Amino acid sequence: MPAMSQLTKPAFMHMLGALDRILNKLAAHCEAKKIDPAVFMTLRLFPDMFPLTRQVQIACDFAKGAVARLAGRENPSWPDNEATLPELKERIARTLAFIAAIPDAEIDGSEERTITLKMRGQEMSFPGLTYLNFVVLPNFYFHLSTTYGILRNGGVDIGKNDFLGRN
Repeated sequence: MPAMSQLTKPAFMHMLGALDRILNKLAAHCEAKKIDPAVFMTLRLFPDMFPLTRQVQIACDFAKGAVARLAGRENPSWPDNEATLPELKERIARTLAFIAAIPDAEIDGSEERTITLKMRGQEMSFPGLTYLNFVVLPNFYFHLSTTYGILRNGGVDIGKNDFLGRN
């Protein structure tokens, strides 16, 4: 089995990098079409879903939280106050810097480390590998996919290769 650092850091960094490039395409789209980027910040796929800004915040939170918790560190709390495209890009950059700063050795061996979270008002505990596979990764990719869906539905010229980080 690969080391836990190799199951986390490279995937988070690659996909958050892809998200950053997708947001660059959003900026180019807005400039070319003379659309205020603020229009996109509150877009949702459906009224009961979070808007674009919250989707990006949550994706970043799952990545930084997983790395922190698996490393046995306190998960840093950041205010969710981003309202502009540059602020969202800065949050991604801050998340990438945080992930890069955690030594692999602190994450490796965390497969059985107990991770306790408060979810919907109750505490739940998971072994590290279960937490990663069944809590973090599905949620991380869900919020990335939803961000992609919001932007694609909003007319931004992005495709699967952009989501996968191949562009």
